[in-house]
Parts: sequence; structure tokens; C-alpha cells
Amino acid sequence: MSQYLSIPLISLVAVSFIMIIVFLWGLKIKNNGVVDVFWSFNFLVIAIIIWLLADGNDNRKILVCGLAALWSIRLGIYLSIRVLGHLEFEEGRYKQLRLEWNNTKFFFFFQMQALSNVFLCIPFFIIALNKSEHISIMEYTGAALWLLCVIGEGISDWQLQHFKKNLANKGKVCQYGFWNYSRHPNYFFQLMIWISVLIFAFPSPYGWLAILCPLSIGYLLFKVTGIPMTEEQAIRSKGEAYKEYQRTTSAFVPWFKK
Repeated sequence: MSQYLSIPLISLVAVSFIMIIVFLWGLKIKNNGVVDVFWSFNFLVIAIIIWLLADGNDNRKILVCGLAALWSIRLGIYLSIRVLGHLEFEEGRYKQLRLEWNNTKFFFFFQMQALSNVFLCIPFFIIALNKSEHISIMEYTGAALWLLCVIGEGISDWQLQHFKKNLANKGKVCQYGFWNYSRHPNYFFQLMIWISVLIFAFPSPYGWLAILCPLSIGYLLFKVTGIPMTEEQAIRSKGEAYKEYQRTTSAFVPWFKK
């Protein structure tokens, strides 16, 4: 079987098994928010599988697996602090789903998260199976941009967390650091990560398939679970203060105040 099929299938089996264990744990502790933490760490699992099994150029594998592992660990640790540190408090969206779904639906939801892990790793498989010994300027550019965006996403998350920790800021709108220039800098850097992965993957055989990732992430951020839901909740909790923030601050791309 071609490695273009076998490695994704092995990855899917591995992360699906992990999500079965996580589902059973979430059932026991009555907190399905743990799925987010392990969704993040599953990219590290897939990066390890790719490193062990892919027969592409070693230097290219070091770049793609190293960057994927770095991003996975960074995001996983951030979500671990947010979720695992407060297991007794399930996030609002999962509380709502608990009222609407039975355990069977949650099981399939966890498995869909595992499937999304593998789907978003399409560029990683493509890059790691490229046997060419020449790493192009476009690949290095994509890798460098990827690293910068991982750092930017991490800084955005830290700035928001730092703002929320100050009790004096309760009920206020975060306009600290990147949040002064964008209402969603974390989402901006998240989408830019997948655009940089596309740039990295493009010179490889079948690299054009990597466009599926930024397109799907962009659709989710702009139309489904990202900006629309986040802003609806922000208006409910912060009212006119957030509406003023909307009026003066770029929704996505960091830019100067109006």
C-alpha cells in the first residue's frame, strides 16, 4: 500500500483509539471539554508516526515534524492549563451539548475530532513523503512563517490569559497587546499557520491538496464556531463595551484603531 494511504490510516487508528479513551474519561468525570486538549496533542502523535514511517527527505521531515510537534505541544499545554486545571467546570458549549446530545452522539463527536486531526495533517503527510533533496526557498519561507505564526498565536493566548487573571478586568474588554489591533488575533495567527503550511507543502508532489486546510479552517472561523459565536457571547457578557470595541477595532487582521 502506498505510504500516501498507509500513514494516514495508521494515524487515524492511533488517534481514534486515543479519543475512545478520552471519551470514556470524559464520561467518568462529566467533562467533555477534555476533547480539546487531546485534539491538540494528537498532532504530536501524528508527527511522531510521520517521522517514524515516512520515507521522504530527512531534513524536510525534521522541519515539518518539528514544527508540527512545537505547535501541538504549545496549544496542548495552553488548553491543559485552561481545561485540566478546572475539570470540575465544564465549558458552556459542552454543557449546552450535554443537554441536547446523548452519549452516542458524543462518542461520534470525539471520533470526528480524530478524523479532523488526520484531515488537517494532509499537508504534513505530503511534505514528509517528498524525497527531493533540494529544499526550495518557498519551503523555507513557509516553515519560517509557520514558526512566526505559532509564536504569534502563543503570545495572543498569553496576553488574553494575563488580562483575565487580573480581577480588576472582570467584565472589561481585553485590548492588551495584539488585542488592541485585532478582535481575534489568535484566530488570525491560527489561519496564517495553515496558510504557511500550504506555502511549505506547495512545491511537493500533490502539494496543492494542502489548500483544503486553510479553506476549511477559514470557513469554521468566519462562518461557524469562530468569530460569530465568540462575538455573540462577548456581546451578551460585555454589552455596549464590546460593541464599541467592534466599532473601533479590526475584526481579524491586526490594524490600527479607527
